[in-house]
Amino acid sequence: MGETVLVVDDEQEIADLVEVYLRNEGFQVLKFYNAADALSCAAHEAVGLAILDVMLPDMDGFTLCQKLRAQHAYPILMLTARDQEIDKINGLALGADDYVTKPFRPLELVARVKAQLRRYLRYNAPASGGSVLTVSGLVMDIDRHQCTLDGEPLTLTPTEFEILRILCQKRGCVVSAEELFHELWGDAYYNKSNNTITVHIRHLREKMRDSVEHPKYIRTVWGVGYQIEK
Repeated sequence: MGETVLVVDDEQEIADLVEVYLRNEGFQVLKFYNAADALSCAAHEAVGLAILDVMLPDMDGFTLCQKLRAQHAYPILMLTARDQEIDKINGLALGADDYVTKPFRPLELVARVKAQLRRYLRYNAPASGGSVLTVSGLVMDIDRHQCTLDGEPLTLTPTEFEILRILCQKRGCVVSAEELFHELWGDAYYNKSNNTITVHIRHLREKMRDSVEHPKYIRTVWGVGYQIEK
């Protein structure tokens, strides 16, 4: 793809490994071992995606993610050695698009990077005019990547927008978390314990003022997936 990836990890061996695999796939890499240098670089370099470690010496990765997200819309992928639910929820809530738990397979990381960039570049492609989806008071202009709810703008991350688009386009059908994952991340690795989709659905419901118990839009079909009814 030739995009520039910002890599921030204080473990030099891991940062170097990630750099090697990304460069082998044609990416440019900006590599740093602390948050301050990464922020300084991000302020003036054209970055396509950021990979951030959670545990950094001068600032935790969540704070770094929040600072980057305040200024930039490109995808952010978190690396965490702590396989705890709260860490994953925190990262996604602060603007991250995905996370990978250490130890990780380098090829999985590269696959996720490629998938995030494909979606981001598609999301930011010039509008071709046309497709609009409507469900009750929800209106999605797919080409312009705009969404309103009861006439009010709905601010969604690219990942949230894509999930909602898929559910609206498959309105009336139950879509599994696995199917959503593969629609979003293509060939990226998936396992049953991966609850990235669950967290994004939760954020969507919060923004749409929807509820699990009495859903107006997104209904959970327990053990199967999610559905927007006709």
